[in-house]
Amino acid sequence: MTTLSKDFKADFESWTNSDPKLQAILNDGREELRAKYAAIIEADPESKAVAFYNSDATQATARKWIRQFTDDGDSIIGKVRVFDPQVRLSDTGSGVLFYCVDERQASTKNRKTEKVVKTPDKPESLIQYRLRLDKSAEGVWKTTSLTTVPGACN
Repeated sequence: MTTLSKDFKADFESWTNSDPKLQAILNDGREELRAKYAAIIEADPESKAVAFYNSDATQATARKWIRQFTDDGDSIIGKVRVFDPQVRLSDTGSGVLFYCVDERQASTKNRKTEKVVKTPDKPESLIQYRLRLDKSAEGVWKTTSLTTVPGACN
């Protein structure tokens, strides 16, 4: 499991499912998000953990998102709440995972100046993540498609 810094916490609420296959999708979907947060905190856009949980198709987008923070010298602090996971298998055998992230208690913190910018307390700070995951040869449910919809979790 990816370790996050003491200054940042991601609370995953109700991330359990009685079906082992669906639970595996939830677990790998959770670790994909945690890996991206850790990469921001560690200023490591080339993180091996991000590569481990993402397909080639989503890896470039993940690295671009991480670089938006690291290129500005920013890290993340505070807390996010990750909730309302909805998981299923599609007709093609892919995993489908929707979940919400409430970023309103998180902030960015500049590594040099230590200036903190709070996330605005507005509906767009509640973001729905929509993922498609496919099982790799190694048995990992890798994210193969990811869309985020700000404000979709209100």
